[in-house]
Amino acid sequence: MLPALQRIDHIHVFVSDRAAAEAWYGTVLGLSRIKALEFWAADGGPLTLSDRSGMVHLALFERQPERCRSTIALAANAGDFLAWRAHLAAALPVPVSLEDHQVSWSLYFNDPDGNPFEITSYDYAELASQLGLGRNAQA
Repeated sequence: MLPALQRIDHIHVFVSDRAAAEAWYGTVLGLSRIKALEFWAADGGPLTLSDRSGMVHLALFERQPERCRSTIALAANAGDFLAWRAHLAAALPVPVSLEDHQVSWSLYFNDPDGNPFEITSYDYAELASQLGLGRNAQA
């Protein structure tokens, strides 16, 4: 099972191939389509995906790729953050970037269409200890 995510209602995400994106989001983030909202996907509407808790929703729109300037940031506690780090290292072909933000730790990665994601935790001291990194250390 994948770790829990917190604090997002829904975000519109533009992808070049919605079927491929649905598979990627299922494998990498554990999101699956919301059956009750499938009808929206007809005629170019969104295909809405959700995590298992129903707390995170992404609405996939099939469009030509464009440069994305926004990052979808997801929150996690320290334990889930470490579980996400391990999962993403195994699930993604490119290493995930770990960043020390002085009061939080963040993991950065992109979906296949270049949409940027961040998983962040404010359990700073606990993570610094578990990661073996202190304040101002190289992540």
